[in-house]
Amino acid sequence: MTNKDLDSLNSLPVPPPRDAAKSAALSAALAAFEKTEVAPQASASNVRPISEVQPGPRRSIMTIARQHYALAASLAALVVAAPVAFQISQSERDAPFEIVRAPAVEEYKTATRESAQLKPDADEKRKIASEMIAAADAERQREAESVIAAKRASAPVQSADLAVPPPPPMAAKPAVSGLIERDATRRMQPWSNLGAVSGGESMGYVLPDVVGDSRDRFTTADQNPIKQTAADPVSTFSIDVDTAAYAFVRRALNAGRLPPQASVRTEEMINYFSYDYPAPETAAEPFKPTVTVVPSPWNAANKLVHIGIRGYDLKSTERPRANLVFLIDTSGSMAPQDRLPLVKNGLRMLVDELKPDDTVALVTYASGSGIALEPTKISEKSKILAALDRLGAGGSTAGASGIEDAYRLAEANFDKSAVNRIILATDGDFNVGLTEDGDLKSLIERKRVAGIFLSILGVGAGNYNDRLMQTLAQNGNGVAAYADTLNEARKVLVEEASSTLFPIAKDVKIQVEWNPARVSEYRLLGYETRALKREDFNNDKVDAGDIGSGHTVTAIYEITPVGAEKKSVDDLRYAAPAKPAAPVIAASASNELGFLKIRAKLPNAETSTPLSLAITDALAKPALADAAPDVRFATAVAGFAELLRGSPHLSGFTYDDVLALAGPARGEDPFGERSEFLNLVRLAKSAPR
Repeated sequence: MTNKDLDSLNSLPVPPPRDAAKSAALSAALAAFEKTEVAPQASASNVRPISEVQPGPRRSIMTIARQHYALAASLAALVVAAPVAFQISQSERDAPFEIVRAPAVEEYKTATRESAQLKPDADEKRKIASEMIAAADAERQREAESVIAAKRASAPVQSADLAVPPPPPMAAKPAVSGLIERDATRRMQPWSNLGAVSGGESMGYVLPDVVGDSRDRFTTADQNPIKQTAADPVSTFSIDVDTAAYAFVRRALNAGRLPPQASVRTEEMINYFSYDYPAPETAAEPFKPTVTVVPSPWNAANKLVHIGIRGYDLKSTERPRANLVFLIDTSGSMAPQDRLPLVKNGLRMLVDELKPDDTVALVTYASGSGIALEPTKISEKSKILAALDRLGAGGSTAGASGIEDAYRLAEANFDKSAVNRIILATDGDFNVGLTEDGDLKSLIERKRVAGIFLSILGVGAGNYNDRLMQTLAQNGNGVAAYADTLNEARKVLVEEASSTLFPIAKDVKIQVEWNPARVSEYRLLGYETRALKREDFNNDKVDAGDIGSGHTVTAIYEITPVGAEKKSVDDLRYAAPAKPAAPVIAASASNELGFLKIRAKLPNAETSTPLSLAITDALAKPALADAAPDVRFATAVAGFAELLRGSPHLSGFTYDDVLALAGPARGEDPFGERSEFLNLVRLAKSAPR
């Protein structure tokens, strides 16, 4: 039949409805449904690939016109049967596991001949159709439930005692079929299951950066006050080599917001950068101090006393063997790419830096904890990397039990001649198990005395317990670092591996006695959480920070010289002026602003050794521009940190002043870290207040 023949049929009168034609059409539809119910040529997923734009019977009408097998009488009958067909179509459209195909021409003719012989009552036929549709719906529901049950039964389960290997590779499917299958599975799952990761690489579980109601926790410490030298001439504190604050500040600024003031620790901002201070010549002299006095850039009447310390840089042949335990948080919140995947990549890089004789073990913790890798020599690198690859995220955070397991493993493999250290990588808090900070602190202190140290690598944001991480690292003779990017993980674990893992001096304390004849007031920038009592300086039982191989540490005091026009603290009206706490040595110390003392222990010693240096006028520079680039850059970083903290002592110092001071002082910048600092200052300048 040609199109011309079809056009001629349009002029024919429409025949009246006939019961026989109507019954034949209905029977044909039911027969087609029953014959194609098993979807013999469907996609592998058994999901119906229908259009979401134009669902319904319109496509069927166009198909009939193209196939040229519809007669005028049949068209009329199909119009009568359209409500039933539409109901079936709508039912099928909502079922994700059915595929309905149009019957072939011969099938249609055969069904029409068979239906002509049946001729049941129309109401009876509609009843049968309804029953069949209901039965089909029930069958589809059973099929869907069986598919989901099968998927759940075959899914890998995270063991509490061991990291689970990734699921075996599945046979390749056509791309469209795979998309349909994933979509059907997603629609059948409850919302609580979406995003769960059971093993292998993290996927699908994405947490946004928390901008508003952040649950990050930081130690709230008041900024160091200005002190009168005559009343309180001695300042004592422990060194701090942590760098976590800088990376956290960078993450916030790159997200377009200013960091919480409590997250900014001035000493960690300064010590994030390496400085080219003079180094000691032998390991017997573990570090060497360098002091420079310069005018303050934010208060013309004051001066800054810049104290730089550099540790002895161990040669490769002098480095002790490393006995490391990686303690990895594998809870569900670690799934995003900036958390567990970042940690795994960072540890892979660290493994590449270790010697073949070094030892690595791997402990994981989530809802429970377990040993994922027994102590293994770096010479078996492939075994270590395979264990890292198997890590997946899921469950709550039983961090305390993980620490206990890690210490048990470290003790079982303890080597007195080696560096025995646990490296904890986590994004948050310990919300299951031994959760009291005091209990954890006590445990870590006991293990530190036994010779097992603890370092922290923090990742992620939104639930990061910086306060706890600082406490654990400080009491574990370790470093608290924070990695917001893979490049930062490389810096901490690769570039600074020697300084992070191998101490050249422990319990390092600094004490400065200021000369009241020359200095009326002073203030230490930062180190609020590292303050010590004056009597702690000579007490070898009091713990303090460590210096690693080649590490640099910087501390900056702001002092007000005697005779300055403006002081921060006025003398009392009704009381006699404060008398010096000790007699002033007028003759020999007339050129001394103060006296620096450092006390530390060698790595295997229990008794500290003192070192001292007078802070004299000979160390002063007439202008800040005359100081070394490292001194100027460290001063700029200190000013930036004080701005972020909202310090009231800056007297109009601005972000533009930071840029003007730091820009010319960048010096050699092989990794672009100082240039990045300038960009962060610009971001802080434009960030909403």
